[in-house]
Amino acid sequence: MATTIERRTPMRADTTNNDGGAMKAKRRIRWDRVRSSIAAVVFCIIWFFPVYWMTITAFKPRNEVMTATPVFIPTHWSLQNFRTAMFQTQFLVNLMNSVIVTTISIVVSVMLAFLACAALTLYRFKGRRSIMVTILAIQMLPGTALLIPQFIVFNQFGLLNTYMGLILAYIASVLPFSIWNMRGFFLAIPVDIFESARVEGASEWQILRLITFPLVAPGIISTSVFAFIAAWNDYLTAFTFMKDQSKYTLPVWLASFSTPTGTDFGGQMAASVLFSLPVVIFFMIIQGNMVKGITEGAVK
Repeated sequence: MATTIERRTPMRADTTNNDGGAMKAKRRIRWDRVRSSIAAVVFCIIWFFPVYWMTITAFKPRNEVMTATPVFIPTHWSLQNFRTAMFQTQFLVNLMNSVIVTTISIVVSVMLAFLACAALTLYRFKGRRSIMVTILAIQMLPGTALLIPQFIVFNQFGLLNTYMGLILAYIASVLPFSIWNMRGFFLAIPVDIFESARVEGASEWQILRLITFPLVAPGIISTSVFAFIAAWNDYLTAFTFMKDQSKYTLPVWLASFSTPTGTDFGGQMAASVLFSLPVVIFFMIIQGNMVKGITEGAVK
């Protein structure tokens, strides 16, 4: 009896210790989740506050924009800043310039990246590795270092202050990254698919159009997003290459609200909201198409 009691006593102690350890582990996990949630909330507030401040400043009356005490919720809502930004400046002209330059840059860069990736991943030829290393080296060069050589070359060919020159500059800046970004989607395609298509009698162009294009659709969409951001947000290249104000893009138009006599902060914030709206709309459209492209590519 005594032996039996001595054997059962340590088992109860171990059970108690195990329960205590489990409770401590659960508490630790719970507190980790709480800390992570708090950190996420703080990060979201810090990230969202500039957007919120820009938006409410755009709707503030002029007498509330320049107050010494910050006004976090406007007492009066006004559209005067938007009227100033849209109708007292060349907003519509500069908007059309940005749309033209951005659209053509996206289409051409994505097409060239698609064909380049197809050639560099689906076909074997000498010098393929050297070409990829060269593209990577060009991508590593800072854009500001290439700005002066581009300016000199474009000036000699008469491409300054033209849409064609600005479009070529944007294509040259985004094409190396577009090729590397899209290349991963090409490498993920099984080679047996192309061999089976060739056995069935499909030509190379049919393989690219009917098989390769649907499978790499997510890569095309993500590449177009990067090309859109690079072309839409660029200021330095547009300001350097374009001398005529009627050919300025929206980033250069935003800087026009700062003059030697002062800065119209209300108009500038309204202009920033107008400048951001196409980006938001574009991403809303791309988000649905991205999911659709992933699904269709997986099925096919």
